[in-house]
Amino acid sequence: MNAPTTKPAPGPEFWERADQVIALANEQCMHSPANEVATSLLYAAARFNAFLVASKTNDVSKMQQEKDDAVAFFTEQYKRMLTDNFNDYIANFDKYTQPAAAPQA
Repeated sequence: MNAPTTKPAPGPEFWERADQVIALANEQCMHSPANEVATSLLYAAARFNAFLVASKTNDVSKMQQEKDDAVAFFTEQYKRMLTDNFNDYIANFDKYTQPAAAPQA
């Protein structure tokens, strides 16, 4: 997959989209266990990213050629984002885990 070599800082639309997905997940947690919601989110991200690569390649053989690079790219992105969020939660643990904030991501 042709990943950008430089990453621009996310704009406000990035954060708005992320907040909308998190709000939906928090809503689903009112009716389903959080671990099941998290698994659904992971599946949805994986499915959407496979679709994204398919829509950019428009050819099954090209998609097969780009599969390993795309998986490595998305895996590294997820690892970086997960690490950043763990660090944020560690730095703000008391603030983020107050009783009123507990069910929210």
